[in-house]
Amino acid sequence: MSVQKISLNNLRFYAYHGVEPQEQSVGAWYVINLDMYADITASLQSDELSDTLNYAQAARIIKEEMQVPSKLMEHVAGRVVQRLQQEFPALQRLSFTIAKENPPVCAECGSASITVEAGD
Repeated sequence: MSVQKISLNNLRFYAYHGVEPQEQSVGAWYVINLDMYADITASLQSDELSDTLNYAQAARIIKEEMQVPSKLMEHVAGRVVQRLQQEFPALQRLSFTIAKENPPVCAECGSASITVEAGD
């Protein structure tokens, strides 16, 4: 085993991202999914947090970035990915998806999302 995956699934945040003034003042619910890939083989034997990727720390980073208003979900995703890569040098690859629930479009829509993948 050389690469393992750690995931955070369906993190929910209320935030104020959007191009339209109403989106920026009213806000919306966002759902985040994150897959992080790294060689964390040592943690399988050691039982030490220092030998793995701390998903609680990753969740805090996401929460902090979600609190900074942006016009575009793409911008939020870019900031999160950059911070995760800086914070976790062992990270080989990641996939980050942000979805805005009930986006303001001309039809009924459950969510609009963007996925950013980085690494190998």
